[in-house]
Amino acid sequence: MPSIAKKVIFITFLTSLFLNANSSYILKQEYLKPQAAEMINTIGQELTLKTGVNAYVLETNESFPIGYNLVQYSERYHQKMKVPYILYLFAPNALITEKTKQRGRIGIIPSSNTLKALYDYDAVRDAGLDVITVKDKNSIIDKYNIGVLQAYSELADQIAAHKNVKMEHTIPNETQLFVNVIRVILYTGLILIVWIFFIKPMIQKRGKND
Repeated sequence: MPSIAKKVIFITFLTSLFLNANSSYILKQEYLKPQAAEMINTIGQELTLKTGVNAYVLETNESFPIGYNLVQYSERYHQKMKVPYILYLFAPNALITEKTKQRGRIGIIPSSNTLKALYDYDAVRDAGLDVITVKDKNSIIDKYNIGVLQAYSELADQIAAHKNVKMEHTIPNETQLFVNVIRVILYTGLILIVWIFFIKPMIQKRGKND
């Protein structure tokens, strides 16, 4: 009996390793550190379990020329992705303009057009760029790690929201929260200005006329 129990435990262990090895949501990584990669896979597994949508990350250091077709490039990894999927592609060395030599492209590629309704491209893109482009003491590699993780987390949250489920392992987008707070403050200030300089004087003027 003990030997049978050991065999069962060993088989279970091997099965677990096999499942984990085949559940990677990172198709290619040039900059991701183990900690960031682990968090992405954890978020990806939760997202697939709760929504049925697979979200993948592909990061490459290739220096793509201007206008290079990222969708066509992603097709190289098609067999590694399970439909339905959304791919987040990060290519920091891709050339954008020849004159300024500006580099860095982000692609968000769904397996079908219907999946585009599950996320806001600009919001997901900016979630990563806001981290990568900020001037601080972090190294560029650390920024890449944090930026890709933040963008992937934002993508997962948006997909989950459209599916009416809540993610537990994603990272709050503090930048977006800050922007929303500033937006509320600005709107509140605008309303106060309109009230003080326009609406209130009009009410007072009407009161005097009556």
